[in-house]
Amino acid sequence: MNPTLAPNPRRRGLLAACALAALLDLGCAPAAWADARLVQVEVIDRDDGRPLHVWRDHGRPVVAGRPGARYSVRLVNTTGARVLAVVAIDGVNVVSGETASTGQRGYVLEPWQRTEITGWRKSDSEVAAFEFTALSESYAARTGRPQDVGVIGVAVFREAPQVEMSELRPVAPPWRPLPVPRVEGRTEDAAKAAAGAPAAAAAAGPAEARDAARAPALPEARMAAPQPTERLGTGHGERETSVARVTTFERATSQPEQRVEIRYDSADNLAAAGIIPPPRTAWTPPPHAFPGDPPRNYVPDPPSPR
Repeated sequence: MNPTLAPNPRRRGLLAACALAALLDLGCAPAAWADARLVQVEVIDRDDGRPLHVWRDHGRPVVAGRPGARYSVRLVNTTGARVLAVVAIDGVNVVSGETASTGQRGYVLEPWQRTEITGWRKSDSEVAAFEFTALSESYAARTGRPQDVGVIGVAVFREAPQVEMSELRPVAPPWRPLPVPRVEGRTEDAAKAAAGAPAAAAAAGPAEARDAARAPALPEARMAAPQPTERLGTGHGERETSVARVTTFERATSQPEQRVEIRYDSADNLAAAGIIPPPRTAWTPPPHAFPGDPPRNYVPDPPSPR
């Protein structure tokens, strides 16, 4: 289908086509959603298909990215009506490449639709993949806009009720979202989690509890001192197929009814800032001033008889 552009920019949006859903793994995994009023938002590690754990820094969601890893922004419309999601990475609109504002183009989600935004849109059929990279190599920095690197934003609008009948489409059976799991915060529970207290696992959601169960037990482990590195940004990765088509959308309000902002950085930097627990390292014995001395000065046992 050829794209149809509306003359009024505020009526313009991108509708994820059915072909896009066929290209994505839309299985329902336990998630730590950043917000669930109109659209649920989470950040997905595309290498393993799992959502990134959400931490809290003074109530604000934060995720830790791996340098070089590809990621996507998963959006789930939790309503029975169309909504518009304007998505920005590092202060840049992911559709147009403009310095982001909420009045710009975005993605139109059908009722109960779930999709993943995998990159900077280059055409109706291609994107340049999102990938975590050093701030200096990020798309925003390379285009002269480094000041807002390190944040993922989604602004959501409801559709105005006066919709022409020709624009109505059959409504698919509603997708019911999973219960929202708890996320960890910078509280006493977080401090206990850093020390390995069992209470932290009880407060975590299903995904976090599963991760904790997989971690090896290190009773004699100690916290490694995190060293901050260059901040993390989002690069302009390789081109890949992602089909979308242009549609019209009349916003019900001039301001978004939901705003989501998810900060991100490397795990080392977040640990150095005290937002997440530092990584554990295996215990090593302390150094000895006289390592050549024998361990004891008494009569040793005789050799065992043959």
